[in-house]
Amino acid sequence: MSEFITKRNELLAQKVIKGLASRNMTGYYAADKEAALAQALELIPEGSSVTMGGAMSAHEIGLVKALKEGNYDFIDRDEAEDPRAAMLAAYDADVFLASSNAMTEDGILVNIDGNSNRVSAIAQGPRKVVFIVGMNKVCNDLDGAMKRARNVAAPINAQRFGLNTPCSKTGACADCKSADTICCQFLITRYSRHEGRIHVILVNDSLGF
Repeated sequence: MSEFITKRNELLAQKVIKGLASRNMTGYYAADKEAALAQALELIPEGSSVTMGGAMSAHEIGLVKALKEGNYDFIDRDEAEDPRAAMLAAYDADVFLASSNAMTEDGILVNIDGNSNRVSAIAQGPRKVVFIVGMNKVCNDLDGAMKRARNVAAPINAQRFGLNTPCSKTGACADCKSADTICCQFLITRYSRHEGRIHVILVNDSLGF
């Protein structure tokens, strides 16, 4: 990554972190994936029960691997005999890992979901939520964040899961009501009622979708 992009990301991240603080959430800036991994592990005490939604960014920085190999109770729905039970366990977990489909420069998080286990756990349940967010997901405002979530993240995820949606074919949102739609629930997190619950690690990299 060029020094000019890095400088821009450093400056923008400070604005985002101030916005998060005004919304009772805590932000951090990581200069690279390794720094992001170290910051995330600082936020997750050993022995914690940890689970996640479909956060590719957590995989990309090596966090999922570190938790599986470390002294943590990692609840992996992908390997569970009963995936539904694993998803329900998230609501009583110590830590829930997530990324965000998009976020604004002033600290609003935007997420859309099909099964809705991810957005519901972000909203309520787990004692702590740790977001891993690449700077590629930061948008100017809420309108821009919504457009990114619907026209960038959703089509890519629909293609990734092999779903039969209009966006998987065209690459753009059609506001569909397809049986395969993954845009069932929209969550806009503009403020955290509980101080110390939501933590957002902004990474100087392009992560996730």
